[in-house]
Amino acid sequence: MKKHNGMRPQDIVVLLKIIALRRDDWYNSDLAQSLKISPSEISEVLNRCKIAGLIDSKKRKVNVNSFMEFLVYGLRYVFPTQPGAVVKGFPTAHSAAPINEHISSGSDVYVWASAKGTHRGQAIEPLYKSIPLVVHEDKPFYELLAIIDTIRVGKAREINIAKEELEKRLKHV
Repeated sequence: MKKHNGMRPQDIVVLLKIIALRRDDWYNSDLAQSLKISPSEISEVLNRCKIAGLIDSKKRKVNVNSFMEFLVYGLRYVFPTQPGAVVKGFPTAHSAAPINEHISSGSDVYVWASAKGTHRGQAIEPLYKSIPLVVHEDKPFYELLAIIDTIRVGKAREINIAKEELEKRLKHV
């Protein structure tokens, strides 16, 4: 059995992508291409997640209850982030759907930095470098990532809304 050397940010991204797909007939190469992560790294991610109990033994279905528990109670401590400089980018956290439907962010706009971005705001480091390049191809995936960033960087009220939104999306997986 392989040794588990700790979670990496791309592990969360891959599991969220699997959830967003809402099917289990995907291939590692599909994930690699859609996330701009190498196929060998996808394989390593799935192995780490299997050892951690976040995906089933066949590495096809996310263990939603365990994953939810990790996201809600551990994510902000394992992969913390803080708003940075004002840059051009794509909205995230409470500045993006679905959280922005519940909270008016006013002048506090958070973005993933990108030259192709549509908004100006404080930079939030994405969990994985390719996120700003791939999120617009998959709305459910984008929403999950925005929810996750809200948990990473939000205040108590925002985090509670993010938890509710996350539960809604994971309940039927």
